[in-house]
Amino acid sequence: MKLVNIGFGNMVSANRLIAIVSPESAPIKRIIQDAKEHGTLIDATYGRRTRAVIVMDSDHVILSAVQPETVANRFTDNTQGAALTEEELTDDEEE
Repeated sequence: MKLVNIGFGNMVSANRLIAIVSPESAPIKRIIQDAKEHGTLIDATYGRRTRAVIVMDSDHVILSAVQPETVANRFTDNTQGAALTEEELTDDEEE
C-alpha cells in the first residue's frame, strides 16, 4: 500500500484517492459543507489556510494546507514527499 504525504506528516492511501482539487469553486465548497454535515470531513490543515481538498473513495473529504500540485507530485513520485519546512510555510502565508 502506497501512502501519500499531504503535509505535516499526515498520510493518505494512494489506492483510495479519487481527486485532489483546489477549494475555491462553489461546488467544492458544497462538497466540503456536505462532508462536514455527514461527519466525513477530515481537517489536516493544522489551522492553516486550506489549499487542497482531497476526495477519497470512502466519501471522506480531507483538507490539506499543501498545494494540489504538490500533493499530485508526491502521488506520482516513487518516493514519499517530505512535509513542508517551516520556512516554506512562512513563504506561502505571505502570498
